Amino acid sequence: MPADTRLDLDHVRAAFPALERLQNGTPVAYFDGPGGTQVPSLVTEAVEDYLLCHNANTHWAYPASAETDAILEEAKRALAAFLGGEPEEIAFGANMTSLVYHFTRALAPGLRAGDEIVTTRLDHQANIAPWHRLAGETGATVRAVPFDPATGQLHMDAFADAVGPRTRWIAVGAASNALGTINDVAAVRALADEVGARVLVDAVHYAAHHRIDAVAMGADVVACSPYKFYGPHMGALRVSAEVLAEIDPPRLPCAGSHGAEILETGTLSHEGIAGSAAAVEFIAGLGGTEGDLPHRLDVAFDLLERRGAEVAARMGDGLASLDGVEMFGPPSDGRRTTTFGFTVRGRDSEEVTRILADEYGVFTSHGDFYATTVIEDLPVGPDGLVRAGAACFTTDEEIDRLVAGVEALVR
Repeated sequence: MPADTRLDLDHVRAAFPALERLQNGTPVAYFDGPGGTQVPSLVTEAVEDYLLCHNANTHWAYPASAETDAILEEAKRALAAFLGGEPEEIAFGANMTSLVYHFTRALAPGLRAGDEIVTTRLDHQANIAPWHRLAGETGATVRAVPFDPATGQLHMDAFADAVGPRTRWIAVGAASNALGTINDVAAVRALADEVGARVLVDAVHYAAHHRIDAVAMGADVVACSPYKFYGPHMGALRVSAEVLAEIDPPRLPCAGSHGAEILETGTLSHEGIAGSAAAVEFIAGLGGTEGDLPHRLDVAFDLLERRGAEVAARMGDGLASLDGVEMFGPPSDGRRTTTFGFTVRGRDSEEVTRILADEYGVFTSHGDFYATTVIEDLPVGPDGLVRAGAACFTTDEEIDRLVAGVEALVR
């Protein structure tokens, strides 16, 4: 453990060129990380280095191709350390949505009419719509677990009722990208074990905030998106060796067949994969310690979680104190990430986002964030929520500026 148990924000912020941007003369405060974080120089340098110095296709007997093979293999080792599991259990793709659609299509031959899939209404559509498509193709049934609009938390009694002897797969998010809720994946795993079901965990929103260990959490499949944790626009899956042995996804007959390669179609974004590995390395470096990658990630996430608790308290308490602001999701000291969804009395979410950007240099996001069932179940209109999510580089001054900007809108 480093002597300093606090995140060095000056050091962190120096890594992000985007933080030099001004909006109408004001330094930009990025609270749009749940939709995609800013990128440190370490990541862009890895992308540039690959494209300028190693660019080639794979498995050919000349140096640039061999270098590409080595870079991709190292990236799978990095993502395995980040997600848990083994390098051969890692698959890369264009984005999490494409990978989950492709993965669920691979399950079709093993499902029958009457089989059941359990999803939740707290999830992003990327972990809902592919399962409905699969059910429509196989005759399986989808059961959706509700959440409590008052707390933003899943109804675990309803979850237990939804899981039964015909349940084959459970799809659940580790954290809500709209409300910041952290779900009890261990409890979901226990329900799955009672009936012999498999579990796919959407960790896209969770990954930037908390340490992931797919094996410890009992996830047969974990999905993530490197661009949500300081990397390029990519998707990645960790699929257990047991599940890989059971599926036969559509692929070219001449394509690779080792481990999770069976889920990778065509030539991938090699530069994006190199950048994804660099994003993992960037996070690991935040701990300021030495050792193997898993250890450095453990230390870094301990610091990130400590800072996250401070940020959640400052953001959540500040916004909740404003008359005319309605907050959704768990309380600031509950099981949550540093992402908050809220509405402002008399203002639609797009207007709030525009004013915060133009007058305060605060970049938030607005709408449904592809978590459409969340918006349907909350007492809000179709305009949805304003969403503010802090990242590793967020300062107290930026949080206070966000709160001051929202306060001015409700005076």
